[in-house]
Amino acid sequence: MVQAFAGYEEAVKADIEKNIVKKGYQELIGQVLVPSAKLKQFFDAAEAEDQQLFPGYLLIEAELVPEVHRLISTTPRVLRFLGGVEPVPLSKKEIERILSQIKGEIAVAAPKESEFSVGSEADIKEGPFAGFVGIVESIDQEAEKLTVMVSIFGRMTPVELSFDQVKR
Repeated sequence: MVQAFAGYEEAVKADIEKNIVKKGYQELIGQVLVPSAKLKQFFDAAEAEDQQLFPGYLLIEAELVPEVHRLISTTPRVLRFLGGVEPVPLSKKEIERILSQIKGEIAVAAPKESEFSVGSEADIKEGPFAGFVGIVESIDQEAEKLTVMVSIFGRMTPVELSFDQVKR
């Protein structure tokens, strides 16, 4: 696995493939993949969009002899191999999982959008603050958490809650 500049994965792939042919390393290097899959919302199955599984990374099937290592690491916009100085190959299980995601055999869900917005009211339905009403102060989409300001004993106190503990 090789790390490249985010957004330049396809250009790096094209450069590596061009250099493979130019240097005659077809027997040492196999596939060069930019892992991407069709991501779809669970309820919007018609709206599937192609999205990279690992932005900024390429999978390269290669026998890592010094010449191949040099060819790949000196390609423009390649940052490094996964594992640093001594690259670590992915396990068969990891490779099979990634390939099955690319083929669509394993469902990959797009991150769901929050129905909350900063400054909106939120009713807490679970946890120690159930029944309280607060104001959304911040939203963490990746962790699916909210920071809600709740009035406790007359003081506004920040409370961190998951999306499923709160209703709008």
